[in-house]
Amino acid sequence: MPAESRTPHESRTSRGARRTSGSQEATGARPERRRRIVPFGLRTRLILAFLLVAAVSAGTTATLTYREARNSVVSAAQDTAVASFRDEVEQMGSTSLPVLPDRLKEDLQRIARKGKPRPWYVYAEYGTLRISSGTNPESSVITPELRRATNSRGRLHGSFERVVKDGVPYLTIGMPVVFRAGGAGVLPTGLALYAVMPMTEEQTQTEALVSAARAGAMPGLVIALLPALLAASSVLRPVRGLRRAARNMGSGKLDTRIPVRGRDELADLARTFNESAGELERSVTELRRAEERARRFASDVSHELRTPLAGMLAVTEVLDEDAERLPPDTARAVRLISAETGKLAVLIEDLMEISRFDARAAELHTDEIDVAETIRRTLQNRHWTGGHPEQVRTDLPDGIRARLDPRRFDIVVANLVGNALRHGAAPVTVRLRRATAVDGTPLVVTEVTDSGPGIRPDVLPHIFDRFYKADAARTRSVGSGLGLAITLENVHLHGGTIRAANRQDVPHVPHDPYGFPEPYAAGSTGAVFTVEIPLDAETPPDPMEDLA
Repeated sequence: MPAESRTPHESRTSRGARRTSGSQEATGARPERRRRIVPFGLRTRLILAFLLVAAVSAGTTATLTYREARNSVVSAAQDTAVASFRDEVEQMGSTSLPVLPDRLKEDLQRIARKGKPRPWYVYAEYGTLRISSGTNPESSVITPELRRATNSRGRLHGSFERVVKDGVPYLTIGMPVVFRAGGAGVLPTGLALYAVMPMTEEQTQTEALVSAARAGAMPGLVIALLPALLAASSVLRPVRGLRRAARNMGSGKLDTRIPVRGRDELADLARTFNESAGELERSVTELRRAEERARRFASDVSHELRTPLAGMLAVTEVLDEDAERLPPDTARAVRLISAETGKLAVLIEDLMEISRFDARAAELHTDEIDVAETIRRTLQNRHWTGGHPEQVRTDLPDGIRARLDPRRFDIVVANLVGNALRHGAAPVTVRLRRATAVDGTPLVVTEVTDSGPGIRPDVLPHIFDRFYKADAARTRSVGSGLGLAITLENVHLHGGTIRAANRQDVPHVPHDPYGFPEPYAAGSTGAVFTVEIPLDAETPPDPMEDLA
């Protein structure tokens, strides 16, 4: 079905109209501007990033400090203990032989008392003999690995290990007892001594270091919060200014500019925004002037043509009456002139109507009407119902009342039905029902469907464009190409929406008490125009007024 259409001559009026939806889509109302709430805004992310850097720095510093201090404390105690134990074992030397249990125990107790940096528990192993400086002859802290390392022939200087048992750290030292045999060198005696020293004091010191590091990190993070807030404020201040400026420009204040401070990246952004805003303001100003000139031109031309056109229409009506008495060729020429003059009259009326919308002088004169009765009257006045064969079928349930502008609603219905008859195929069906919008607003829905081949997919996006021709090669047409555009403006003036689709693209609607007693069959063809208007229509705010 071609996109072109016209408003029938009977529905024309010279009363003013105000355009209300020039920037809206044909398939939906003006979208509501909503502020999106972001859980983690830029300020929060900046502060968190600053605190994260501070926490990582404090944690890294505390960890390195703790590790170095701990190694220093443990190494000092360990080196002292190993050196002292080695000296005591070397002093025993050959005096320990032969191995006598009583004397060996006395030696072990003496060594234990001299332990540095604190007393040790000393154990001796000689073959199967086990003696200690305490009551237990053996220690569960000494590991098999330490025994093997101590008794190894290649390691006569002993070994040590740090062992943790039941949560308590120990330093275990193993030293073989040797004697010097003159030229034979150093020989092992088979006697091995082990020193066990609890390192509870070192553990206490390291835990104190951890507590100190933790206690020092928390105040550091709290102190770092202040520069984080200051840095975030300094960064966000120009960003907030940019947001306010963008919002002002979106509301039509194209002379908005941002103060430029400094020479950093944000200052460059502000300068770029100001330059872009200046170019946009100049472009919009020029577009407004051009649009105003175009509107004035169309309005002036239409007004100037109405007077001579009225005379031409009167003459062509007289010629039509006498056409039967004229020669055939002359009669055909007279009828052609009469038809073309009528088309020109329709075009002039359409241009006058669309110029009123462009001038943003639209206004509604609403009244509470019976919608079904209004549609029936529109169809009867144009003799579209009651004929044989029937051109238009209706499904108009009674009882649906709404506040509408009767004249403009008449134009909407007449344009859609006339367009369906002209470019689709009969029968055309007009359906009426109630519905509810997503936001809960009650709607009155009018659908006009035809039995034609439908609208081509490449035509659908442009169906409501002015002067759009589905066939670019066809320069002559029955309509002016403004009918659907005028319909769109009248629907938007009521705060409603209009959609165009093909019948196979319309979702299946089950039977309900408000209409659709005969749902569309699957695979059926034909164009479907759906008009949704609030039951209490009010003139919506003009989106172009903010830019005026």
